[in-house]
Amino acid sequence: MKQLVILGSTGSIGTQALDVVRHKRDEFNVVALSAHSNINKLVEQVKEFSPEYVVIMNENLVSELKDRVSNIGTKVLSGVEGLEFISTLHNVDIVLTSVVGMIGLRPTIAAIREGKDIALANKETLVVGGSIIKDELSKSKSRIIPVDSEHSALFQCLNGESRSAVNNLILTASGGPFRGKKKEDLTQVTPEMALKHPRWNMGRKISIDSATLMNKGLEVIEAHYLFDVDYDNIKVVIHPQSIIHSMVEYKDGSIIAQLSNTDMRHPIQYALEYPNRTESLIGYLDLIKYNTLTFEEPDIETFECLKLAYEAGKVGGTMPAVCNIANEEAVDLFLNNKIKFLDIPIIIKEAMNNFKVKYEFDLEYIINLEKEVREYIRNIIK
Repeated sequence: MKQLVILGSTGSIGTQALDVVRHKRDEFNVVALSAHSNINKLVEQVKEFSPEYVVIMNENLVSELKDRVSNIGTKVLSGVEGLEFISTLHNVDIVLTSVVGMIGLRPTIAAIREGKDIALANKETLVVGGSIIKDELSKSKSRIIPVDSEHSALFQCLNGESRSAVNNLILTASGGPFRGKKKEDLTQVTPEMALKHPRWNMGRKISIDSATLMNKGLEVIEAHYLFDVDYDNIKVVIHPQSIIHSMVEYKDGSIIAQLSNTDMRHPIQYALEYPNRTESLIGYLDLIKYNTLTFEEPDIETFECLKLAYEAGKVGGTMPAVCNIANEEAVDLFLNNKIKFLDIPIIIKEAMNNFKVKYEFDLEYIINLEKEVREYIRNIIK
């Protein structure tokens, strides 16, 4: 039985991971859970799964959480220190990191240093700290098994194959809610419009990233670090049906694709059970029903965030971190109706042009950089 920690258990990925556990009780034991501030959902989860530890990031809620779980025996912790503690428990086998933002970097590094396997669902970990993570992995027995459907697909398509035989990685994208639109069509986009994803049920931040195609740009950077492939050999294609989750093109002209129903529980189940495969929770793909699969070139002039992410990745060093931090701040401003949808790439570009690239850096430098980039953007808005 695998001993499991879930960071971000009340979010979209976390709740679906617990649904996998719910149907696989003989395979997994939940040792610890964490949430930012959704205390009601977290209490429900503690009552159902009885973890040894629970972490609440909002320290103002610690006393209330202790009162509400006191009869269960679950120990309550808080803050990033709490995340690091539960990620390094001696009896833990796998840590699912599904927190939003750069907060996931520190517990992931801590878990890798303790040799834990990482089921990675936090983009920022590799986008911001890819070189740091690769260095830590080189000194550890830890493995990263990606949870994002696209990287899970690539991971499966590459399994057992020589990396030297790879020609291109092909990431598929649904195109988001505004596929086919031009800039003039997007001047009046509201947060409510951008949050309506046509295929996936995701959190607010990643839904906006999907609408701008920044999620695909961040996935390109992730793929570079996960699979050690040059940016020129990582392609993006729009695939509205979202049935092919990604593909690998080999030098002999073969393309291997991974297909499944559109449900995040599939890549979550694969990551948690790896290297085993057991009965599907989401049913099986009906190829007759989905008998037409289409592909389009992404429009990087309208959806400029994808182009900016490629540029940041190719520059390297701290530039992907600046791009990611600026995007986080811009998305938050958009969700709070302080900027327009088309302002998001403008703000990201402004930040990328302002901050000098550093190629030798550590975690503390990245933490300080985050503060500087956010302050810079807030001053722009003022």
